[in-house]
Amino acid sequence: MARSVVVEADGGSRGNPGPAGYGAVVLDPQTGETLAEAAEYIGVATNNVAEYKGLIAGLKAARDLFPDVLVHVRMDSKLVVEQMSGRWKIKHPDMKPLAAEAAAVLPRSQVRYEWIPREKNKHADRLANEAMDAGKKGKQWEPSGSAAALDRRVAPLSAGASVAEPPRVIGDATAGAARARAAMAGARGGSAGASAVPDEGLFALDEEPQEPAESDAPAVGWGPSADLGRPATLVLLRHGETLLTPEKRFSGSGGSDPELSAVGRKQAEAVAASLAARDTIQAVVSSPLTRCRQTADAVASRLGLPVRVEEGLRETDFGAWEGLTFAEVRARYADDLDDWLASPDAAPTGGGESFAEVAKRVEAARGRLTGQYAGRTVLVVTHVTPVKTLVRLALGAPPQSLFRMELSAASLSEVAYYADGNASVRLLNDTSHLR
Repeated sequence: MARSVVVEADGGSRGNPGPAGYGAVVLDPQTGETLAEAAEYIGVATNNVAEYKGLIAGLKAARDLFPDVLVHVRMDSKLVVEQMSGRWKIKHPDMKPLAAEAAAVLPRSQVRYEWIPREKNKHADRLANEAMDAGKKGKQWEPSGSAAALDRRVAPLSAGASVAEPPRVIGDATAGAARARAAMAGARGGSAGASAVPDEGLFALDEEPQEPAESDAPAVGWGPSADLGRPATLVLLRHGETLLTPEKRFSGSGGSDPELSAVGRKQAEAVAASLAARDTIQAVVSSPLTRCRQTADAVASRLGLPVRVEEGLRETDFGAWEGLTFAEVRARYADDLDDWLASPDAAPTGGGESFAEVAKRVEAARGRLTGQYAGRTVLVVTHVTPVKTLVRLALGAPPQSLFRMELSAASLSEVAYYADGNASVRLLNDTSHLR
């Protein structure tokens, strides 16, 4: 009877494209025992390229252990799982040769694919991050550097199976294949190719293969759910204070371009330290204005990431109101201010931008970001109006809701965008890192 294994694989890129690496682990389906690991820093690449390379490494590791192996692939990449299962078409030219290479490792009848949530793919994710950490130091990942010992108990992958002893790190999947087979043969008292537990049920394939979809997007669902894969998560950071901030003066993109004040620089360092401790940010995007660029640079330098500038994230042009307080605008332009407060189509005096105009360009920027960073977590450093607008659009709230939100300098908000078009507001105006 053919031997069955589980392959879990992942890949990541700190910048997308940026420094990238992959990780893959081969597991015993009955005990959760680690049979082999593979990880590699691959230089500058995208997340999807790294994920495919992780899949290829995992499949090769399984094949080297047992040539007639049946493989249950588990990945948190919806794209790779759906494309390799034949349900989504492969359109990107960089993906086609990688998918072909993965398909050539083993016959299609020997491989089954399953999507799993990211939190259930921690082993492979950790290996990918270890590979990227090694690459940052100018090195390659080595088995001796693996943190697999942290997985002291791996949940069995089949019902009723017991948990074995702590998994052993076999090492590089290709180089350690012989040692893995020998170790398993000794543990089971038989040949490495023999399976002590029947494998029926693990490898049941669909009787009728599904037709490839017309697009790479999943079908529209009723709301955010696990089978849609990881969302694009925008962590929205308002820039730190400038000298105009404490006085609550209108400060947009139509007047001066103030720098961070001393307080603002301290705020930027505080949020940088907090985000570095969380270790979840995979890319940094900023408004082109100086106060945002300075805030973004403080965070990006701590995280070792580049900063991408997105023009659509700039603040509203407040026209003749730039540099004035609300009371000063009321005293000079009372009728224009009343119109502005009443209608999103009204613009500030002197050729400023209306909230409707700002919403249009912010929505376009959001589309570009969620498209490029699908499934990733991105820090977006911007201003009061863009942050409030993104939250408003996610909630489906009316334009007047912009005047009902508090948004402090250097505060964090967060919105997750799912593949079916739904959004979920997870955080608003968090300043806990400033205390």
